Amino acid sequence: MTSLSDAVRDRLAGTGGEPTAGRVAAALRAEERLLGDREILTLADELRAEFVGAGPLEPLLRSPDVTDVLVNGPDEVWVDTGAGLVRTALRFPDERSVRRLAQRLVAAAGRRLDDASPYADARLPGGVRLHAVLPPIAATGTCISLRLPRRRAFTLDELTATRTVPPEGAALLASLIESRAAFLISGGTGTGKTTVLSALLSLADPAERLVLVEDSAELKPSHPHVVRLEARPPNMEGAGGVALNDLVRQALRMRPDRLVVGEVRSSEVVVLLQALNTGHEGGCGTLHANTAADVPARLEALACAAGLTREAVHSQLAAALDIVVHLVREPGGGRRRVAEICLVRRASDGLVGVVPAVSFTASGEVVPGPGADLLADRLAAAA
Repeated sequence: MTSLSDAVRDRLAGTGGEPTAGRVAAALRAEERLLGDREILTLADELRAEFVGAGPLEPLLRSPDVTDVLVNGPDEVWVDTGAGLVRTALRFPDERSVRRLAQRLVAAAGRRLDDASPYADARLPGGVRLHAVLPPIAATGTCISLRLPRRRAFTLDELTATRTVPPEGAALLASLIESRAAFLISGGTGTGKTTVLSALLSLADPAERLVLVEDSAELKPSHPHVVRLEARPPNMEGAGGVALNDLVRQALRMRPDRLVVGEVRSSEVVVLLQALNTGHEGGCGTLHANTAADVPARLEALACAAGLTREAVHSQLAAALDIVVHLVREPGGGRRRVAEICLVRRASDGLVGVVPAVSFTASGEVVPGPGADLLADRLAAAA
């Protein structure tokens, strides 16, 4: 199969044409191998996937349940379908084939992957997030990590049915949107932050204009008026990049009823805090954090790195942000769920912290916190 693949690749390179199914089939027939029509069609699909798709990973990427595909060299391919990582029976012929696939995928995203640049982070057409690392940086062989976007937004009812959102918490989360509170959804990687945010944005008034700013288009709210702005990495020459910070500024000029930053990760936090302090109610986004209590420190670190003083960060944070919704994932890559809803409050020393309002146990039990009454008053005041 490897020699046939190489021969077909050489023929297609010689013709210079796009590797369509017809061209691949014609190149196969030109090799004059003893193959039937069914075998030619099967090989044509496999080879075309190798040339322009994700090769042997293509069936995994087409599965509606797969959220992550991870390749650890030629002998290990893992998938996550929502219940944790599972090793598949899929294997690559050799290290060379994994490296070739990684380089082709990275090149399709306009990036470079070779011995001089042994790792790359990019977004593929269709929204798949790609990360690849070559040996010897990756000691066990070329590693490929693919994060697939959701095909559609889950509704809040669906998330409640899967116990991602506790039944008692669904009404509270819906009230965040109705009250136009400014909030962040925090959690670790893979806890479902984007999924929950998409579901909540779907509840926004249809008359509102949602402007989404993302590094990679992942939010998919079911809403009639959504404007998407997506960051762009620099090309191979290091030019043409558009950062989230620039896009947040542009979004403010586009009359947003809700400004949404898909993931707050860098200097865009400064512009976002300024926007939420200048009448842009209902703004929201996601943030990587281990606990809800860590959110102020994470925002402080990002904003200080962007040039704000600590005092300025906490002053703006106190006025800009109302609520933090924290998500966790059960040990072993298990169920994702909403664990806590907290209020953002400024202490007597001037620093901002979070006050737990409601916590939810793994069994769904509701545990009121010291901020429960304050949360109820905040949501009722804007109702």
